[in-house]
This record gives sequence, structure tokens and C-alpha cells, in this order.
Amino acid sequence: MLTLYGVTRSRASRIVWLCHEIGLPFKQVPVIQAYRLPDPDAEDAPLNTHSAQFLKLSPQGAIPVLRDGDLVLSESLACTLYLARKHGQPFGPADADEDALMLQWSFYACTWLEPDALTILFLHRAGQAQPGADQAAVAHAAERLIRPLRVLEDHLSRHGHIVGRRFTVADINLAEVVRYAQSHEALLSQFPALQAWLADCQSRPAFRKMWQARLAEPE
Repeated sequence: MLTLYGVTRSRASRIVWLCHEIGLPFKQVPVIQAYRLPDPDAEDAPLNTHSAQFLKLSPQGAIPVLRDGDLVLSESLACTLYLARKHGQPFGPADADEDALMLQWSFYACTWLEPDALTILFLHRAGQAQPGADQAAVAHAAERLIRPLRVLEDHLSRHGHIVGRRFTVADINLAEVVRYAQSHEALLSQFPALQAWLADCQSRPAFRKMWQARLAEPE
């Protein structure tokens, strides 16, 4: 059985979602991020990314980590792409062309979207007063996202999905990154095809199952 190390309130959510889509059983070991703990090195601290036990598995001290037999794999997008390729269609590539496109769009998510989307996730508080520095950082992040989101909007308006005109791992990888900016309604409202696609992705039973598990975890 697969073993997934990491809480669902992390990039592990992408892997959990895909496993539910495939119907793939897995064991989840809830490793928490060290920065969320007052003293991650305390003797009674829960298993976390500073724990010696976990550092043996992940020297960089980052979640998630996936173990599949003798294979130990880090980097969440590598994990989702590996599982989709191993278990095949409809979520994985049908051929080498689709495989390349899934790689392309996954890299697009983590290079063009994720850094600024994370700024919005951590700093944007819709309807609440914010420090001026946070407001400026969010405004700059939203401005930088317009161009790459416009590219995604155009692609989705023509194809409906990221690759192969069907829901695949590429949709999961992109949707989980776009979600980070979802609270910025003024930004996403500029992209109706993207909003419709994201809503469709998040209405899927596998996403809802992952999301309920995520909400059940401590913040």
C-alpha cells in the first residue's frame, strides 16, 4: 500500500485528491509543518518536518513524501504525475504527447502561478482591514498573475480541460495552485472560463472527500 507522509493541510492535498479519483488506497502519516508548532524540537512535539524520524526520509524536511514499495518520492507534483502515469487513463497520459503536456502545465503551475498565488493565500483577508505592506504585496501578486491566468483562461475557453479534453492529473495540479488565489474575487472574476473550470473541479466527489479531511485537521 502507498504511504503518504504529510498532513492534508499542505501540498499533500494534491496527492490525496488524485488517490480518491483513482480509488487508490493509501496510508497517511500526519507529519505537520514545523513552523506551525511553538517548539517543533520538544520531546513531546508531534511528528513534524524537524523530527529526526522524518528527516531520515526527507533530508530537506519538507512534506509531502510518498513511499511506494522501495520508491521514496518527494515534490508533490512529481508524486501526482508518477501516480497518474503508473495507473493510466483517464487521469494519466494516453500517449507521449499527453505526458509532455501534463508536465508542461504542471511546471506552468509551479513557476508562473504558485509563488504569487501563495502570497494571496497567506496575506489576503477579504473584507478585513490589513496592514498597508500586506495590501501592497497582494496587489502586486494579483497584478503579476493577470498575464499567466489570461493564458489559462484562453486555453480553458477553447478546450474545457487542461489536457485531452477530459479531467486529468493536470487539472488537479493546476486547480490546487489556482485555489490559493481563490479568495481574491476581484482577480478571478476577470476569468469566467477559469472560474467555471475551477468550480467544476471542486464539485467532484474526490475533491470534496479530500476537502472534508483537510477541514477536519487542526488549523
